[in-house]
Amino acid sequence: MPIVFLSPSTQEWNPYVTEGRNEEQVMNRLADALEPYLRSSGIRFVRNDPERNVAGAIADSNAGSFDVHLALHSNAAPQQFSGMLRGIDVYYAPASKNSELLATVMANNFKRVYPLPDMVVARPTDRLGEVLRTKAVAVLAEIGYHDNLEDAVWLQDNLQNIARNIALSLTDYFGIPFIEAGPVQHAVVVTGDGSRLNLRSYPSLQGKILTQIPDGTDLLLTGETDGWFVTEYNGQTGYVSGDYLRL
Repeated sequence: MPIVFLSPSTQEWNPYVTEGRNEEQVMNRLADALEPYLRSSGIRFVRNDPERNVAGAIADSNAGSFDVHLALHSNAAPQQFSGMLRGIDVYYAPASKNSELLATVMANNFKRVYPLPDMVVARPTDRLGEVLRTKAVAVLAEIGYHDNLEDAVWLQDNLQNIARNIALSLTDYFGIPFIEAGPVQHAVVVTGDGSRLNLRSYPSLQGKILTQIPDGTDLLLTGETDGWFVTEYNGQTGYVSGDYLRL
């Protein structure tokens, strides 16, 4: 199953036009809202260290094996246009087809929730280190302008919906089902004959078998789709059939 390096902004010095907020606070609240959707959909993740800068986030990402590096930011206009600009930009590495694909998927999905869909664009970058210097496929989303009152209010009032939209984009990109966030459930493996339960890479009998789980094992279930449940066993995340679980 895929694993994402989740890198919300650490730029606490960028104030929002709305009182008492800054970019680091709001983007970390967005990442907090995103986590349950990632868990429910079977996407593993690691968060950046908020005490480290961009170079630290890049180094930490490159030290692991991630499928995607996702940087979350909000934008600010140049001084002469302060408060005048709106929109969402999703930046990608021009030399990476997968980076461009992910940025395009995210931009298309953002159009569904942003009030000005024509102002949502996937853009190549030749300067953003978190996109260009990461080993994983990387994108950086500038989600609205925090110096624009309408964008700042929209962003803060819609964190849950934006988080859901980002998770949907990631599942689209990875080719796995999107599963709504819900409560974690406990279950016990009950195969009936002492055999092992297959943990699969996709919620289907045709999904690749990642490992097998012994009869009687206690599991935590983080999502459910069509009778298949997302769970983790021995460091691997996948899907198990509900036919062999006692909830």
